[in-house]
Amino acid sequence: MNMEFYRKLPIPKDIKAQFPLSAESERALATRVDALRSVFSGESERFILIIGPCSADREDAVMDYIYRLREVEENVKDKIIIVPRIYTNKPRTTGEGYKGMLHQPDPNQDPDMLKGIVAIRQLHMKAIAETGFGCADEMLYPENYRYLSDLLAYVAVGARSVENQQHRLAASGFDIPVGMKNPTGGDISVMMNSIKAAQSSHVFLYRGWEVKTHGNPLSHAILRGYVDKHGKSHPNYHYEDLYDLYETYMASGLENPAVVVDTNHANSGKKYLEQVRIAKEILHSCRYSKDVRSIVKGLMIESYIEDGSQKICENSIYGKSVTDPCLGWEKTERLIYEIAEVL
Repeated sequence: MNMEFYRKLPIPKDIKAQFPLSAESERALATRVDALRSVFSGESERFILIIGPCSADREDAVMDYIYRLREVEENVKDKIIIVPRIYTNKPRTTGEGYKGMLHQPDPNQDPDMLKGIVAIRQLHMKAIAETGFGCADEMLYPENYRYLSDLLAYVAVGARSVENQQHRLAASGFDIPVGMKNPTGGDISVMMNSIKAAQSSHVFLYRGWEVKTHGNPLSHAILRGYVDKHGKSHPNYHYEDLYDLYETYMASGLENPAVVVDTNHANSGKKYLEQVRIAKEILHSCRYSKDVRSIVKGLMIESYIEDGSQKICENSIYGKSVTDPCLGWEKTERLIYEIAEVL
């Protein structure tokens, strides 16, 4: 086997025992999860914003950003629930590039998975303890989810992972909302099948255990656009796309029909400034059709302190994405207030 087994890492149970969540933080997280659950079940009409950096790269800048979100949410909390993105592991199309804090807690140093596990747990814990936010992360590696399973309020399954059986089955055992993105090729039936799988009960092998899940009724769709066979990006956030998804949901028999629309990625063609216009168009579609509004539960927005993105370097700009370009803070703050005004 062409693989070097470098060292045995602690199991999640041991990491959780070493870095436990306080009782106060447990209550704060439960409150946030309950609020999200009420939106996805249709009991609440509040709008969800899953918002933050493309990837978490350094604790100080990420926490600075989240503190800012905390202040803004206080002014819009009657209409909006904010879920900060703390994405600690990133898929890479070719396997090259920054793979997130899980791999490199310091982007300028060599990978260290043990330090990474501790760093991402401490970051999520700090966000809950200091702001009361329950945050979102992407489930890139299903077997690693247990390291954060007591800390997250929301999980996304990415466009490259949504066809994978282990991701689908693992999601069926979560008790928090899980968003399933449409695949990079855009086939909506793949996404719907993943939601069906996540909402169902399964018996399978997970972390060396035979486990049985009971299904996750909070599993839902994320529309993120798609790429055609020529590598060209196409959006799927327009009114026609949203209404088509509504009709697909109505014919599916799935529980809690819901979609979160990703305003970046292929929907924007990675033109991050387009996220403002896209968000407003989606809200217009919601105002135009009560059917569309009934399934559109929120938006996913890539945002950080500074506009754009940068290469990793020792003199990197504080609060500027080292992966995909993000909307800067001033534009983000303005957009949140504009969204609140029209809801």
